[in-house]
Amino acid sequence: MLKLKRIGKKHQAAFRLIVDEKRHKMVGTNVEDLGWYNPREDKFEFKKERIAHWMSVGAKPTDTVHNLLIKAGILTGKKIAVHSQPKKKEGEKAAT
Repeated sequence: MLKLKRIGKKHQAAFRLIVDEKRHKMVGTNVEDLGWYNPREDKFEFKKERIAHWMSVGAKPTDTVHNLLIKAGILTGKKIAVHSQPKKKEGEKAAT
């Protein structure tokens, strides 16, 4: 699984893109480090060749990583809605 590992200080989150088992905890060692992402500055750097290798072997990205890879131009297609929208009540549907 391609997923993000949180690094950085309190309130200054940054993330590493890693390859690891799907159910493995974020602390400790991982299989491979594939790049980094800083949401505060909206900057990222990914190893395109290694990501392509792992995806060809069968690794799947999380929804957030999938959206980042589309933004980086590594993957093509539509982004995945990560946050679910609140359900509207019946009265609100009739009004709209």
